Amino acid sequence: MGRLYVVATPIGNLKDITLRAIDTLNEVDFIICEDTRKSKILLDTYQIRKEMISYNAHSETKKIPFIIEQLLQGKSIALISDAGTPCISDPGIRLVNEAIKRNIEIIGIPGANAATLALSISGIPTDSYVFEGFLPQKKGRQTKLKELSKEERTIVLYESVYRIEKLLKELSVYMPNRYIVVWRELTKMFEESWRGYPFEILNQFSLKTIKGEFVIIIAPKKWKENFR
Repeated sequence: MGRLYVVATPIGNLKDITLRAIDTLNEVDFIICEDTRKSKILLDTYQIRKEMISYNAHSETKKIPFIIEQLLQGKSIALISDAGTPCISDPGIRLVNEAIKRNIEIIGIPGANAATLALSISGIPTDSYVFEGFLPQKKGRQTKLKELSKEERTIVLYESVYRIEKLLKELSVYMPNRYIVVWRELTKMFEESWRGYPFEILNQFSLKTIKGEFVIIIAPKKWKENFR
C-alpha cells in the first residue's frame, strides 16, 4: 500500500521550503496540487520533475476515488496547496479522511503556515488562540462576527483583498476596542503590516490601493496595547 504525504510549501518566498519537503516531492510517484500552473513555478525552481494532478474544492469529489485507488495500488502521493500547509483553510480534508478509512499511511511534512508566522511576530499573546480562517462571505457572516466578539482569546483570521476593507468596517462595529495586527503578503517582497484598532487601520487603508492576501490577529478581549 502506498503513502499519502501532506507537504507544506512556501507561502510566498520560495526559499521557505524544507529539505525534507524537496526530498519527498522528488521521491513520490506524483503530486496533487490546487493549481498546476502555480505549483509548477515551485517545482521548476527546485528542478522537481513529477506528474501533477489538479485537485481543488470543485474537483475533489471526482478525483478522490482515483487518488485512493492509486494509493491502494502502492503509489506514493504528495498533497500540496498553492501556499502553506495543506488542509488548513485549503482543500484536502476529505482526501485525508478517505485515506484514514482505508488504513492508508499519512505522513505530514511540516513547513510554512501564515497563521503561525503572523502570531509569532504579532506581539499579541499566543498562549491560547482560536483560528477561524476565512469568515463566511455572506450567509452566517454577521452571526459569526457576533460570536467572535464574545471570544476571550486571541483570534486569527484570513481575508482576501476583495473583503479586507469590509472586514475592518465590521470589526469597527463588533470589536472596536480590540487591538489588531493586519499582515499583507507575508514573506513576499511587498510584505506590510498595520497595528492599532480597526477604525485606525481602516483609515490608513482608505489612503492607498491595497492588494494581496491578509492575516488578521485580534488581541484577547482584556488585552490592551499598553500591557506590553
